[in-house]
Amino acid sequence: MHSDQRLTAVEIIDIEVRYPRTIGRNARLGSHGSGFGARAVRLTADAGGSGWGVVEGSARDLEQWAGHRLDELFDPAIGLLEPAAKPLDLALHDLAARTAGVPVFELLGGHGERSVPCYSGAIYFDDLDPEEVPRGIGAVLENCAADWAAGFRAFKLKIGRGARWMEREAGFARDVEVTRAVREHYPGARLLVDVNNGYTPAETVSFLRAVADCNLYWIEEPFHEEAEGLSLVREHLLTTDSPVLIADGEFEPDEEHMVELARSGLVDVMLMDVLSYGLTPWRRLMPLLAELGVAASPHAWGQPLKTAYAAQLAAGLGNVAVVEGVPGATTGVDAGAYRMESGRIVVPDLPGFGLDLVPVA
Repeated sequence: MHSDQRLTAVEIIDIEVRYPRTIGRNARLGSHGSGFGARAVRLTADAGGSGWGVVEGSARDLEQWAGHRLDELFDPAIGLLEPAAKPLDLALHDLAARTAGVPVFELLGGHGERSVPCYSGAIYFDDLDPEEVPRGIGAVLENCAADWAAGFRAFKLKIGRGARWMEREAGFARDVEVTRAVREHYPGARLLVDVNNGYTPAETVSFLRAVADCNLYWIEEPFHEEAEGLSLVREHLLTTDSPVLIADGEFEPDEEHMVELARSGLVDVMLMDVLSYGLTPWRRLMPLLAELGVAASPHAWGQPLKTAYAAQLAAGLGNVAVVEGVPGATTGVDAGAYRMESGRIVVPDLPGFGLDLVPVA
């Protein structure tokens, strides 16, 4: 981008997320439904280039950035320069990469592989729905089968049913039963579990004991991040010689606190969201995580496009263990350049993010 370029237009565009099925409850929240309306922002520079990206949360007052010099907002070597323009983070990366004629992952350094392991993040408490006639564990297995057919070879199972939806002991027992059932039906799949802060530290250890033969890859957000509880879990993993990783930091992360937990050897994988945390903060943080021997897996749930952004980040920055997959499509966006092949998402070698806005009939 030339130093004298300015943004001439900042346009808000409505898009729509559609899941292939209704996504149910987790330990904290009710049904996630079958889709929702979302927003993107498209930027146009006075030299004629354009770029766009998803905006999470309010898109108010973004037009105020029209007329600003690009070099005051963004440096391709660093990312976003103006904190107040954070909603433009992805769009500015897309604009800079398209202007340079390179994919975003190349702009980020190209330190990772373009083929990135990807799990399905869409296995929720479907056994509990509908409330009048719950479908049971068979519903979870059906959804695993659908996602396997779509190319996934790894599943993240939501657990923590006893935090809100079932009696505590019964919910814990169902968590164990579901995990064991999925492992039995998919012996070759990578399995991850996500508690959404629904367990106590003691329950976390009990769960890990109960599924010790299920070869879990990681346990995510078992409880709110605190050193004493994580130390208990780490001690259990060490004394049992368990390879299960501790993944945390997704929900309202305190970056300084999370880094301290990582330094203390209590967190193996950092999960801050690719959109709400942001691509620029990830660029700043990733070298430190690599130095500490801590991997990353940017949270991507909610929008299928966030999986594409996380995959670009993985290919660009490296040090990403696996990418969260969000099955579905986005009306108004052509994401066909991204492919799922045997459990890996392949990042396209196209300018920008390789995603195009298309007219909606």
